[in-house]
Amino acid sequence: MELHITPALALLREHDLLDHVSNLTDFTATSVSYDSRKVKAGTLFFCKGNFLPKYLASAKEKGAIAYVAEKEYPEGEGLPAIIVKDEQKAMSLLGAAFYGYPQNDLFIIAITGTKGKTTTAYFADHVLAQSTDNHVALFSTLDRVLGNKPKDKFKSDLTTPESLDLFHDMRAAVDNGMTHLVMEVSSQAYKKNRIYGLKYDVGIFLNISPDHIGRNEHPTFADYLHCKEQLLVNSARCLINAETSKFTDVYYTAKATTQPENIFLFARRGAKLELPDDVQVDFEYRNDLEDLHESEFEVAALTEKAKNLKLDGRYKTSVPGDYNEGNAVAAIIASGLAGAKANDAVETLNHVHIRGRMEMINSKLHGTIYVDYAHNYASLKRLLAFLKRQTNAGKVTVVLGATGDKGISRRPGFGKALTEEQPDEVILTTDDPGYEDPMTIAREIDSYIDHDKVNNIQFEMDREKAIKKAIDDSKNDDIVVLAGKGEDPYQKINGKDTPYPTDVKIARNYINKLEK
Repeated sequence: MELHITPALALLREHDLLDHVSNLTDFTATSVSYDSRKVKAGTLFFCKGNFLPKYLASAKEKGAIAYVAEKEYPEGEGLPAIIVKDEQKAMSLLGAAFYGYPQNDLFIIAITGTKGKTTTAYFADHVLAQSTDNHVALFSTLDRVLGNKPKDKFKSDLTTPESLDLFHDMRAAVDNGMTHLVMEVSSQAYKKNRIYGLKYDVGIFLNISPDHIGRNEHPTFADYLHCKEQLLVNSARCLINAETSKFTDVYYTAKATTQPENIFLFARRGAKLELPDDVQVDFEYRNDLEDLHESEFEVAALTEKAKNLKLDGRYKTSVPGDYNEGNAVAAIIASGLAGAKANDAVETLNHVHIRGRMEMINSKLHGTIYVDYAHNYASLKRLLAFLKRQTNAGKVTVVLGATGDKGISRRPGFGKALTEEQPDEVILTTDDPGYEDPMTIAREIDSYIDHDKVNNIQFEMDREKAIKKAIDDSKNDDIVVLAGKGEDPYQKINGKDTPYPTDVKIARNYINKLEK
């Protein structure tokens, strides 16, 4: 991989990003990096994010050949300085060029939504693995899969990685023979221009509800919605859940850049929809069976363009929760647009396991423990409502906390969901407190709970102790819900990723200890 200065500058000029160049020389970069620790001779260095001038000095010392920034730095004296109007946009464009535009060799399905992205991604990944003989890559909140060898699979650090990492991994996927890519796209990826210039073959919009709104994220819900909608603007074909809030806004955003014949809508049969007069649903689905282990549903095509995909039929998923059926339907349709057949989904959806999503741990004397990533109002409410419908449970105990420094809107959302679903006991604990005091966060959640409806609320800031207490206090017919962390193996505390055993391991190990 390499990038010559002449086409690089032409690309920046094309997007009106180039301000000026100092100390211009004729050079070819043989490496790109935004991390001074990874710089080697021939590297084009990007001064991004929480950049400090000393990082540029370190990069220069290690052999950086030039740097890209929004202003010149004395520490880079003697190096060609490519000064741009938006460093993040420039890094995305130049990163794609350096890695030879790997996105052009992949059929990309991109997924956004307040909830359900990961589940939908895993469903689509399994269906496409069946239809392409395992030639599909996956970029998700949980995992990054670049190929079929063990070394090509690793845990993700971001839902949507920085642009240089994203295009590096796309190039690796292509070199590994992958032909398709399923990727989650976060609102922050657009807010921070990590994916500027990237286009998708299919863009899925699952839903929208207030989340990621706070001092370090989106300032308003309108900004959050706008960033989510950019996925549709950058997709050749759009797939939208017609039940989503703000549907009209979402639909017309898609229509602004996509012809109606390339926009597909799906909804649950009988759902109350508010559609413009000239808009109709393409696919509807209905639930036939749901329990704590699987769901069974039927998909029907209603329009001619939908019928052409030949996806009508009955499907089963191994991920419980009626709310996950919509995620499965989205994956079925998107995979169909990528060339998969209905039978590919029939043969695979019932074998999908997603770590930290509705994981169930049975015990002999302490009830059933459910571990789920539910981390906002909508996901927590739907989880608790589903469990209440599906079980004749005795006591229901919920263990949860909220993140610090971000997702501030989740705190009143948790209080609202708990008030509406009325569990018997709530243990407020720590999640990823960041630089905030976990007890302060817990007290804030508590302030939004109606204590006339939910009056058994306890505080335990050691999450492991909170989980063990919930299990200790439960009997055989009871339910314990461990919400928010899923399979996260760390807690973010004072700026550091502190190792954490995961909710699943803590619960399993404790149950095993109690039942020896």
